[in-house]
Amino acid sequence: MTLPHATLGFSLLCLGMALSPGPNMIYLTSRSISQGPAAGLTSLAGTALGFVVYALLAAFGVTALLFAVPLAYDVLRFGGALYLGWLAWQALKPGGHSPFAPRELPKDSRRKLVTMGFMTNLLNPKAALLYLSLLPQFIDPAAGHVLAQSLLLCAIQIAISMLVNGSVVVLAGSISGFLARRPAWLRLQRWFMGSVLGGLAVHMATQARSR
Repeated sequence: MTLPHATLGFSLLCLGMALSPGPNMIYLTSRSISQGPAAGLTSLAGTALGFVVYALLAAFGVTALLFAVPLAYDVLRFGGALYLGWLAWQALKPGGHSPFAPRELPKDSRRKLVTMGFMTNLLNPKAALLYLSLLPQFIDPAAGHVLAQSLLLCAIQIAISMLVNGSVVVLAGSISGFLARRPAWLRLQRWFMGSVLGGLAVHMATQARSR
């Protein structure tokens, strides 16, 4: 089975990635503020399904095949970089908004909320790269039970992501109210988020293949 230090290291990595702003957090926060925490949690169920798809693909080696095909990897890498760059521009452009800034969004059904959450996560470059390039580094074939190791690490990642994003969904209204009363903090948060997303986009577009 997975060694304890590998499990701890992977857990800390997943926590850091979950806490960093990304497409999932932006979508869930916006939905929670506009339609309420219940809608945010329903959307969160959709993102969980997206992680399950990635987990199964990673566990059964399909993602390893994708990672081995240069063109497929580059399409994923540049597509993800463009998506993150677009999100960064939305935050940094004149008149841009923070995900914690209240705004009107259409009231969607539970089915649509789950579907949108699922698609947001399925197209999330952070999730794709986590399973494509980072998870395999914490699996030790010499320890045996590679499938069991993969499933265990995937379960840990999903649990951490759901805990972090679920907390953001529940607290989104309070955070939004706090920032709304403090415009300087809202601008600082928006610029911080945009800068992080922009940095991730540049890093993703310029990073070399690790394999």
